[in-house]
Amino acid sequence: MKPLQASEAPNRAALAAAILLVALPAWAHEGGGQAAGFLSGMLHPVSGLDHVLAMVAVGLWGAQLGAPAIWLLPVAFPLVMAFGGFLGLMGVPVPGVEIGIALSAVLLGVMVATQSRPPLGVAIALVGFFAVFHGHAHGTELPVGASGLLYSVGFVIVTGLLHATGIAVGLVHRWERGRLALRGAGAAVTAAGVFFAWRALA
Repeated sequence: MKPLQASEAPNRAALAAAILLVALPAWAHEGGGQAAGFLSGMLHPVSGLDHVLAMVAVGLWGAQLGAPAIWLLPVAFPLVMAFGGFLGLMGVPVPGVEIGIALSAVLLGVMVATQSRPPLGVAIALVGFFAVFHGHAHGTELPVGASGLLYSVGFVIVTGLLHATGIAVGLVHRWERGRLALRGAGAAVTAAGVFFAWRALA
């Protein structure tokens, strides 16, 4: 076989790239709403800062509380959120979704800022209550033609990753300066939540 000349290599690479660009939409079309639903679900939780802050705050608070809350809170939130997402997918109305999401940032931020240590059941109930609002917001924004199941799987996975991020950051709670930093982070989440609540009511 004749070896490629230096001038031919870029042409071959450009041709391969063009073929790939043509093939990718065809593959995506073949996958139908499944691929679109999964990717949309993964992107939705990070599309709004209010969602991101509240979900990270769950991880921060769990890290402050320690075992077993450090893993129970990040498990409870996605489970209840999936239920809220189901309600949204089915078109079941939940009043005050946007204000509920904003208040979740406010209260979870307060929990972190004050290093609050309520009974475990109360902490789980608080996290679960707000998870319904977050899930419903995700569920009602399912793209047309997308797979509802894979969309839900996508936003639950990313939510878990956001919780894990909060836990990882929250491990600085072991040190005095880390505890101060976490309390400052909680105050910042609360301030952002107040802004989101004001915007939701405006």
